[in-house]
Amino acid sequence: MNDLFWHSEEKTHRSTLTLYELNQLVRETLQIEMPDEYWVEAELSEVREVRGHCYMELIQKDLFNHTPIARASAKCWKNTWMKIGPKFEHVTRQPLHVGLQVLLKVRADFHEAYGFSWIISDIDPTFTLGDMAKKRQEIIRQLKEEGVYDLQKELQLPLFTQRIAVISSENAAGYGDFCNQLANNDDNLKFYIRLFPAIMQGEQVEQSIISALNQINERLDDFDVVVIIRGGGATADLSGFDTLSLAENVANFPLPIITGIGHERDESVLDMISHTRVKTPTAAASFLIEHLSHVYERVENCRSEISHLVSRRMEVEKMRLEKLAEKIPVLFSLVKSRQEMFLEKCNSRIIYAVREILTTQTYRLEQLNMKFAPLKDHVFTRERHRLELLSHRIEALDPALLLKRGYSITLHNGKSVRNPDELCNGDEIETRVEKGKVKSVVIK
Repeated sequence: MNDLFWHSEEKTHRSTLTLYELNQLVRETLQIEMPDEYWVEAELSEVREVRGHCYMELIQKDLFNHTPIARASAKCWKNTWMKIGPKFEHVTRQPLHVGLQVLLKVRADFHEAYGFSWIISDIDPTFTLGDMAKKRQEIIRQLKEEGVYDLQKELQLPLFTQRIAVISSENAAGYGDFCNQLANNDDNLKFYIRLFPAIMQGEQVEQSIISALNQINERLDDFDVVVIIRGGGATADLSGFDTLSLAENVANFPLPIITGIGHERDESVLDMISHTRVKTPTAAASFLIEHLSHVYERVENCRSEISHLVSRRMEVEKMRLEKLAEKIPVLFSLVKSRQEMFLEKCNSRIIYAVREILTTQTYRLEQLNMKFAPLKDHVFTRERHRLELLSHRIEALDPALLLKRGYSITLHNGKSVRNPDELCNGDEIETRVEKGKVKSVVIK
């Protein structure tokens, strides 16, 4: 009983704190125990600006499975952010963004109402540059191990590079400058441009450009080259161009790729892996114009050289023809003499051959005549005897002889009457006898 009473009394007289008092105690303890500032390495998982202040979420990931093992909130007040923010962007050529490794100078802060956070007083851009360079080197190493780092460099830029597939933001000033410069070149060279719109800033750069490359890949025969362009600037975000997946897609692309995605001091992995890297979109246009101008100049030089060679050849052939023309009369006279001699020989041979043929045929005709003479006489005698026999037969059949023998011939309309049935009552007939003829009328 006494023990229970003592514990109850102790509980009744124990001191208590309000939440505010407890949070205030935490703040005072932090101020006493952690008064210094610390440099801390972390990855940004969230970055946002609100009314000039910058709010960040920091994480640290496990080296093996990349899962977060630590989290914290950090703030950079407006007056400090206005100084260190532009400095960071100027040195790194990009703003703070999710996934970036940073080195921050922070101090612990605990507010009774808002809780704990780290207050940022400085950022070391050289650390971020080093981390970016390390990532780039890792990507480059992997590309070289895969054997694709120099694939674009091995492609040959077509001589007549006029059909251009452009990957850029549709409303970007750099794209407009690129098109204007190509359209208004001094040599009036013609270029055919097709835009494949893509997001050129932020976290979607990688997938957007890869999607555009896939669209171009479906129409490879329509283009000679691919140009990836965007304007550079103090706040240029080039991190999207430093990814392994995008570099692999560009390295393995079957068409040459020209990049103009930043100013001279900006060089991304995409620039390193591409066929040709230029500073800006206008520089890309100048490169294409210069390339086609050199080709045009080569064509013109070839045309002039061909014209010169043809002229020289024509002069040589003209001189050759003149020399041949001088030789033609002499050659013609020589050829004429040779041909005349040849014709005389041919004529003599023909005459001799004709005489030989005539002699041979004459002798043959004489032989035939000697063979046919007896046959001729025999044939003539036989035919003469045959004619005599025919003459005797004709004389025996002469109607006049029949009339002399006392016969008569009856004619009707000039034809002999053989059958009295052929005559009709009243027909006039003529009867011929040896001494004359008698006309009669048939009466039946």
